[in-house]
Amino acid sequence: MESTKHYALITGATSGIGLELAKLFAKDNFNLIIVARDERELESTAQILKGQGVDVITISKDLFIPNAAQELFDEIKQRAIQVDVVVNDAGQGAFGKFIENDLEKELNIIQLNVVALVTITKLFLKDMVARGTGKILNVASIAGKAPGPYQAVYHGTKAFVHSFNEAIRTELQDTGVTVTSLLPGATDTDFFKKADMLDSKIVHEQELADPAVVAKDGYEALLAGKDMVVSGFKNKVQVTMGNVIPDSMQAKQMGKMQEPLKEEDR
Repeated sequence: MESTKHYALITGATSGIGLELAKLFAKDNFNLIIVARDERELESTAQILKGQGVDVITISKDLFIPNAAQELFDEIKQRAIQVDVVVNDAGQGAFGKFIENDLEKELNIIQLNVVALVTITKLFLKDMVARGTGKILNVASIAGKAPGPYQAVYHGTKAFVHSFNEAIRTELQDTGVTVTSLLPGATDTDFFKKADMLDSKIVHEQELADPAVVAKDGYEALLAGKDMVVSGFKNKVQVTMGNVIPDSMQAKQMGKMQEPLKEEDR
């Protein structure tokens, strides 16, 4: 028998947008399953969230590893827990010219940003559709709306995620299950450090968004069952302009925004 307690599952829940989303769910009395690689960070995050009076289950999984997403699903099923909301927040980038970047690192990013997300979405979605209820929030990015020199693979993965979200949402009409696509812009998280991107112009010359604000936008869109939300006015303008500007021009503009700082400017 399934547990009478229902849960929201959040990957990448120990920092950035994922952590802020977890706080919002906890504040609204959702029980949580939080997933990340670092067990100590998971435990410290769990203690913060438990302060809201909710149950918090921690699962340490490295979603860069093939089959880790399947293992995550299997472990939750073995515990007979019903997951009513899935948030796929875990994601990473790799900074630099595609021809110079390490292939294995970029393939790992595809594994995390695409393969793990698709696997988790499919496995939990089947249960949701069978019950006739459920919500999924997949974190895409405005990066998926434009080609991104110096982050070619990351931008490509986020383009996939958003297109994937919109496609399966249409397939799910009349099932009682919704899929929402969250498109943040550059946000003040540890993303840039993990991507070895601290010397990029975008970090030094742009105002980075507050992850709490981005999370709130995504959370409200999820609960409302919206198809997508672009977080931030400037990002909304950028996406709107991108709909009429040729991809080649967008790529050049994005390349200027993301290129490395000159040595004298570092």
